[in-house]
Amino acid sequence: MDLGISGKRALVCASSKGLGRGCAMALADAGVNLVLNARGAEALEATAQEIRDTYGVEVTAVAADITSEAGRAEVLEAAGALDILVTNAGGPPPGFWTDWDREDFIKALDANMLTPIALMKAQLPGMMDRGWGRVVNITSASVRSPIPILGLSNSARAGLTGYVAGTARQVAKHGVTINNLLPGSHDTDRIRSMTEATAKRESISFEEAAKARDAANPTGRIGTAEEFGATCAFMCSVHAGFMVGQNVLLDGGAFNSTV
Repeated sequence: MDLGISGKRALVCASSKGLGRGCAMALADAGVNLVLNARGAEALEATAQEIRDTYGVEVTAVAADITSEAGRAEVLEAAGALDILVTNAGGPPPGFWTDWDREDFIKALDANMLTPIALMKAQLPGMMDRGWGRVVNITSASVRSPIPILGLSNSARAGLTGYVAGTARQVAKHGVTINNLLPGSHDTDRIRSMTEATAKRESISFEEAAKARDAANPTGRIGTAEEFGATCAFMCSVHAGFMVGQNVLLDGGAFNSTV
């Protein structure tokens, strides 16, 4: 399927590895020129060069902390006018409700709610003026089914979801769509580290922990960055103009619900 976005310009945050990288790859495959951002310069430039070599699109790499005001300013200056914005940032650490105080919540909100909002506020006016734009926020399956040890993430991402629900309907008439993409367990560094922690806690091998993890999903596996990226690219395409304010769950059926 031709996604109809060849020649468009996109910013993909946290895109040196994992799900962000998968989204960047899929957009590049559709002919989109990219601005990539992550904190680690070496991994970021390696991804940027691989995309240039493989797809022949323009790629600008900006190593900066997107969750900081200075980092956002640097990225937005390099990005210029965007057609597509994919927001993404690593989640806060797990824990128990008694572990967190006000500062922990402020950090989580800054990273996983206020940063995406700031990026949207910076780019939405231009998209609206030009009559076309796509925003995809990578959030979490925990928005639909909260994970007890991820209370900080649950809270911040639920706040972003509420913001998008209203804002998406205000900008849609200008040809701009905002939607959220909710990953379940995918083959990323974060999931691997959680599997390692499970193996250590239960005194089993990593392979045994991974097998049990995979068996818990209806598909018998975890997702890949490639299929996640392909979903993101479709949500950024010309074919998704009537998708507004939606929370697209990509979890292999782990969330058990009729509706």
